[in-house]
Amino acid sequence: MRVVRRAGRTRGPRPERPRRALVALLCCLPGAAAVGAVLLYASVSGRTTSATVPAAVPRPAAPAHDAPRPRIVPRSAWLDATVRHAQPPPRYDDKVVAVFVHHTDSPNGYACSDTPGVIRRLYAGQTGARAWDDIGYNFLVDRCGTIYEGRAGGADRAVTGAHTQGFNHRTAGIAAIGTFTAGTPVPRVMTDAIATLTAWKLGLAGVDPRGSVSLVSSNGHSRYASGATVLLPALAGHRDGFRTTCPGTALTVRLPAIREAAARLQGRI
Repeated sequence: MRVVRRAGRTRGPRPERPRRALVALLCCLPGAAAVGAVLLYASVSGRTTSATVPAAVPRPAAPAHDAPRPRIVPRSAWLDATVRHAQPPPRYDDKVVAVFVHHTDSPNGYACSDTPGVIRRLYAGQTGARAWDDIGYNFLVDRCGTIYEGRAGGADRAVTGAHTQGFNHRTAGIAAIGTFTAGTPVPRVMTDAIATLTAWKLGLAGVDPRGSVSLVSSNGHSRYASGATVLLPALAGHRDGFRTTCPGTALTVRLPAIREAAARLQGRI
């Protein structure tokens, strides 16, 4: 006789049937409903499925150290038919990574309303006696802190200037209108304007005004041999690249404070 043993038999859970039923259900549902069903099943069964793992959240981009564009008076405000002459198209670099500060070595006692006339005379001297194709400085700042566009080509662009022999490429020249030899007061609004302009211009290339950059000397008339790669301040004085006293001792000693102010405007401090 065959004995069938039923007593004492232990039946465990049979998970395959619900799973098979779920698969059959999913086959009949549209995509969005199917995903919802998977999530519901995972929450009820207490199991973790790939559908419950949150998607990776991208890291926020590092903050850009740019600064607002200051108000810049266009060159049309100072250049008129009495001095304008034909000139070749502007030349450009890929970006501006350094700024050279100059003084114009002209009288300090001008009225700020007379600044356009002062710039016209500077332009006439550089394009006349020196036979340059345009004014050399990319920007000029007067004693009242007003910023003027100098060399043609667009204030927002990396215009190749004619301000620091050997280092005109990838740089911008900012001229403080006046003469700032030792002991000469430098107006605070002037240095503030230079800092604002520097912060904006270097910020376009992500350059810290307090740092240093590598520049290549284009000719041996600078402080360095032609072709030499030189580490210079991102905010430099004319004398850093050329044998001169420009921008004057009084303005030179203000450069560290201008660097700090420009870095602050970029949000680095």
